[in-house]
Amino acid sequence: MRVDPKPRVQRRPVHGVLLLDKPLNLSSNQALQKAKWLLRAEKAGHTGTLDPLATGVLPICFGAATKFSQQHLDAIKRYQATVLLGQATSTGDREGEVVRTEAVPAIQHAQVAELAARMQGPMRQTPPMYSALKKDGKALYKYARAGEVVERESRQIEIYKINLTLSHTSEGAVAIEIDVTCSKGTYIRTLGEDVAKALGTVGHLIALRRVDTGPFTEAQCVTLADLEAMDDAQRLQTLQPVDVLLGDHEPVVLQEHDAARFLSGLRRRTPLPDTEAVRVFGPSNGSNPPLLGTAHIQSGELIPDRLLNPPEIEQIARQATLALA
Repeated sequence: MRVDPKPRVQRRPVHGVLLLDKPLNLSSNQALQKAKWLLRAEKAGHTGTLDPLATGVLPICFGAATKFSQQHLDAIKRYQATVLLGQATSTGDREGEVVRTEAVPAIQHAQVAELAARMQGPMRQTPPMYSALKKDGKALYKYARAGEVVERESRQIEIYKINLTLSHTSEGAVAIEIDVTCSKGTYIRTLGEDVAKALGTVGHLIALRRVDTGPFTEAQCVTLADLEAMDDAQRLQTLQPVDVLLGDHEPVVLQEHDAARFLSGLRRRTPLPDTEAVRVFGPSNGSNPPLLGTAHIQSGELIPDRLLNPPEIEQIARQATLALA
């Protein structure tokens, strides 16, 4: 019996940022590919990975938004996690094998609160072996899977706010609930191990959720199930505009003549003061002014940094029309 092949998805240019609530047990790339398929998008990327164990806020950039995804890598992030005390695993979370078991001493609520106060502020943290960081061109997790432990340099991070709560799992095991707001590069698995060590035992993460990243919160997110239930126009409506990634850039609007020259990469004279980061818009045509790109201002000149091209600007305008259809 002949089986007809599945019809190919007709890809199209899609531009904007999808705030996805990443589900459990999917890698960030798997979640991205699923969202990309649902939106029939030609080009997509994310602004930083979440482990398969983790759920929560995963901004996915489509089309022109990928040009500015690096802007979000330095964003402050907030996580909620659960650390099971008494067991250490090879990966620092429940995906690894148990490698050590230790007794859990009697822990008081006041002891946990005092530890939280002590952990707040700048600190050095050594990245875990099970991470995507590279040493000599090879990801650390590849060394770890081969049974090798290599030297890693500690990195400066900052814990802006942390709450620790003594808790228990449904099976009655002792656990610590972590609610932490931290700088980029903070490994919550390592933080969980450090919490357990400070309390006189070992531990590993059994749950992890990213609830905020930069200005984006879990309340703004949609799930893959939400997207699957939508029609095409509704899916486009879930996208945030490209410039949502540029909230810390000062806005500048150019008139038609200057906008055309700016898009060709030419500097423009401006009376505005020196500014390191500017988002530049063209003239409005009865709708929102179109984003042209980013720039900086120095010595009375608006100097282009990253530019959209004219087809992308036209596609964004057309996409807005389709989303309203």
